[in-house]
Amino acid sequence: MRFRHFLADRLGYIVLYMANLLLVLLVVWLDLLGQNVSISRETVIYAAVLSLVGLGVYLTIDYIRSRPFHRQIDVLTSGEAAIDDVLMLQGAATREQRATQQLVIDNYMKYMERLEQYKQQQDLHQTFVRQWVHQMKTPVSVIDLLVQQGERTGTGEAKELLTSVQEENEKLAHGLDMMLHTARLEKFEFDLHIKRVEMVHTVRGVINEHKKACIRYRLFPKIETDAETIWSETDEKWIVFILHQLMTNAIKYSKPKEGTKTLLVSLAEERGECRISIRDEGIGIAGHDLPRIFDPFFTGENGRRVAESTGMGLYLAKQVCLRLGHRLEVSSVLGEGTVVTLTIPRADGIHTLDG
Repeated sequence: MRFRHFLADRLGYIVLYMANLLLVLLVVWLDLLGQNVSISRETVIYAAVLSLVGLGVYLTIDYIRSRPFHRQIDVLTSGEAAIDDVLMLQGAATREQRATQQLVIDNYMKYMERLEQYKQQQDLHQTFVRQWVHQMKTPVSVIDLLVQQGERTGTGEAKELLTSVQEENEKLAHGLDMMLHTARLEKFEFDLHIKRVEMVHTVRGVINEHKKACIRYRLFPKIETDAETIWSETDEKWIVFILHQLMTNAIKYSKPKEGTKTLLVSLAEERGECRISIRDEGIGIAGHDLPRIFDPFFTGENGRRVAESTGMGLYLAKQVCLRLGHRLEVSSVLGEGTVVTLTIPRADGIHTLDG
């Protein structure tokens, strides 16, 4: 606490003190004047100086006594202090300061109590969501098996209906998967296992899982790489989730265009970094929408053209990349297609989650 701020807080008291001093001197002077007794100017000045010295001594002592407490307040309000630092607030010198100190501590304890209640509610909700998603995956899997069986035995119109059911079932499975990973994102550090992952094999596996959708929408996936194997340090489950989101988006926004389309997946390794680019020939993204594509629930112009757009796929992929220390970049030309590039840095680029 600076001394000028200290004086500013007591300006009213100082002004009132000076006014009272002048009033007392005036009363004394008038009283002596009525008795035909004069008072010298030196005496008046001497009395005023003594009084002001006393005031200065009091303000100095008050400042020295209050300074440690106000310094702690300055630290706590600087924006750099942790919320738990309020418990270290000590050294209150006045009743007002002690009341402030107690008020801050009481409010902190109430806040922590409510925060703990909120965390318990959130944990309960997350547990319910995960259990519900796992339960719903069972009927989704059963529907998938029944549809496959029906396609083998059915004919004509029945096969077309089963294909539509299969398509909707895939959307449902994708939505459940997104919901489950959104819940897991809250406890990301407990669901993380970094190891060496072979990326060419991983990408090929993700593409194979989408082969039915690619055939249905006349998409021809192609892998380009100069190396037979590319190893990266990452979490296999989360990197597969990211690739699934990127592939799903590429298929989703290629579907509205007529004719056959190519889905090119390029893998390259440079200076220890693995770079995966997924290039589609879909409807593309408007230039003014690009800065917001990683915002949650943002669909932009594409959301009006593709009904199943949720605005969550790229958001979740970006959030996972941030936690893994990976980079995700998107470039696009409206009407021509989109390129999404996932970069996995060297092993020493993976940051610690508690850092």
